Amino acid sequence: MRSLTHWMCTLSLPLLLACSANGLAATVVMAFGEKIPPFCFPESDSGIELEVIGEALAFRGHTLEPRYFPLARVPLAFRKGEVDAAMTDLGQDLAAVGGHYGNPAVIYYNVFVSLKGRRFDIQKPEDIKGLSIVAFQGAAQRYPEWLAASQKDGLYFEQNNQELQVLGLNKGRYDLVLSDRSIYRYFELLLERTTLFKAKSIAMHQFVEEDPQNYRPVFRDPQIRDDFNAGLAQLKASGRYQAIYDHYLKQ
Repeated sequence: MRSLTHWMCTLSLPLLLACSANGLAATVVMAFGEKIPPFCFPESDSGIELEVIGEALAFRGHTLEPRYFPLARVPLAFRKGEVDAAMTDLGQDLAAVGGHYGNPAVIYYNVFVSLKGRRFDIQKPEDIKGLSIVAFQGAAQRYPEWLAASQKDGLYFEQNNQELQVLGLNKGRYDLVLSDRSIYRYFELLLERTTLFKAKSIAMHQFVEEDPQNYRPVFRDPQIRDDFNAGLAQLKASGRYQAIYDHYLKQ
């Protein structure tokens, strides 16, 4: 005898699609970096990237279960089969080990940040000659054409505490901060909310064209990847995607 669920799903295409989606609903264990404010807060399972991915997966009934790793271990966790998905491949080809790439959930936009009053015009590497720079760990390896000369001249420093980067720029300890623009803005707001800090006017200088393909999440199951892409498109069309960003980056 055919089940009631099977019989109902034969009534119409919408019901068929609904039953199919329910049948495929899964818990998706996904690797994320340990702490990347405002994109990822492990202590509360929140942040821009977690919320975008979680809500996109929920569009077709899936549940996100984040697991946290040092960032360099994220693709390794996928390779070893410890997770069902990974927030990024960090430049590795995970398709070779069964990965199916989704559309970018978020894009990190790295910029040089300066105090607006300095009136810097940054178009090419020569424009930052003689300027002191503080950046996130590993930036020199990522952007050697821009940072090698400053590093050689002893004008380049790395500081993973990006709250200190914001404070340092405001106090004139550095000429430039190299940071993702959303991360920098988040720490400005955090400092203004929690201390007597008053942010000075800044300029953000785009110096590279970011490739969205560098920020694609990876899934082991192609159907879940497709469901994620559909949910992500819905988030953007509905305005919810921008609302998630605004929650973390507006006063």
